Amino acid sequence: MADKLTPRGEDYSKWYTEIVQRAELADYSPVRGSMVIRPYGYTLWEAVQSGLDRRFKATGHQNAYFPLLIPMSFLQKEKEHVEGFSPELAVVTHAGGELLEEPLVVRPTSETIIGYMYAQWIKSYRDLPVLINCWNNVVRWELRTRLFLRTSEFLWQEGHTAHATAEEAEAETRQMLDVYTDFAVNDAAIPVIPGRKSESEKFAGAVRSYTIEAMMGDKKALQSGTSHFLGQNFAKAFDIKYLSKNNVQEFAWTTSWGLSTRMIGGIIMVHGDDQGLKLPPKLAPIQAVIVPIFKSDAEQSKVMPVVETIRKQLADAVRVKVDDRDDTPGFKFNDWEMRGVPLRIEVGPKDVDKGTVVLARRDVPGREGKSFVPQAGLLEAVQSLLATIQSDMLQRATEFRDANTHEPKSYDEFKSIIEDGFARAWWCGERQCEADIKEETKATTRCIPLDQPGGSGVCVHCGQPATEVAIFGKAY
Repeated sequence: MADKLTPRGEDYSKWYTEIVQRAELADYSPVRGSMVIRPYGYTLWEAVQSGLDRRFKATGHQNAYFPLLIPMSFLQKEKEHVEGFSPELAVVTHAGGELLEEPLVVRPTSETIIGYMYAQWIKSYRDLPVLINCWNNVVRWELRTRLFLRTSEFLWQEGHTAHATAEEAEAETRQMLDVYTDFAVNDAAIPVIPGRKSESEKFAGAVRSYTIEAMMGDKKALQSGTSHFLGQNFAKAFDIKYLSKNNVQEFAWTTSWGLSTRMIGGIIMVHGDDQGLKLPPKLAPIQAVIVPIFKSDAEQSKVMPVVETIRKQLADAVRVKVDDRDDTPGFKFNDWEMRGVPLRIEVGPKDVDKGTVVLARRDVPGREGKSFVPQAGLLEAVQSLLATIQSDMLQRATEFRDANTHEPKSYDEFKSIIEDGFARAWWCGERQCEADIKEETKATTRCIPLDQPGGSGVCVHCGQPATEVAIFGKAY
């Protein structure tokens, strides 16, 4: 059996990487900074996709696909956009054995190519709104990489919409932030903070950027999804015009929004422990694993038919697997704990005689997490317990975040808090003040929460008047 995981408290970074590899979520590829997503990890991503895609379509969005390669001149049309991405661009200069007339950028994001196409498609107010989402890959040549959290190539969804008015586009931007919040809280059991990015932290080319921010198990922040109101910046760069009801040519108003495989890293770091993953039931590739326990052929013959009956009883409503490997029960228990399966169902000869099974919760260790349940009506018991696990995981993560978020009364207190959690503090909103805080503490404004206390205060750093509270933290 493999050595135990490095404890979180000893080396959090090493613990994280060991979990990703030992739970067979992903592995390093031969190309620096990129990863191979293994079947178990990809199934988890498919669950994320499913939860989001259902919500997107319920709000009227359709899926489409746009090219991987983008002409360099497209990025140069929106000055702020290209400046924001230029250090991360991967550029194709040769193809077919020849030097290309124009270099092609491997997409870091698709606003430019989509803006070009929207200019061809949108002619009248009747063509609006355009509500499109893409499931694809992007490349950003990161210097420091970590599996799922920051890789040179990653999978994501990117939504791109066009509207007739600024109000409609802003409403779309906020609606998609709400969709991300709903998914993170109710599917991933991650209590995110929805808010607005500062001017310094917003997306390159956006008028306003919104984000959902989460606290990881080491009390650092993770930006988990973003939604951007682009105003008319890209519409003007790519000539996205429409004929209004008043018979006037006007520029469209656009948005973009995205959530990536980074969410898997967030799930690992919010919920995982020293035994491995803890997956929320709504997203877990396997929600319940049945482990048959026997010591002889006779016991096996007694146990396995009951195991198969239980599997069939659950299969239509629960993602269930029977572990019939030729290994000890202890090995299997540890293996499924490492993989974060929410519920283990143990069936031995005595359980068969009693007409019961043992249910063991992954989120509650030891005897406290075990219960004896009749085989009759097991489906209802399993579904109820999975729902309880889901809500309990969210509650624990929320309590952890709240216990490690503090409101400093002075800048000295702020500097102390930021070393081990989030600071929620009045902030003046000035770029230089923000830059000074970052320089002095390595903390950034994670967001300006949508939920504001009202009134006014004094900036925690410079002492100037402040009308908004911001969340500060060190981040991935």
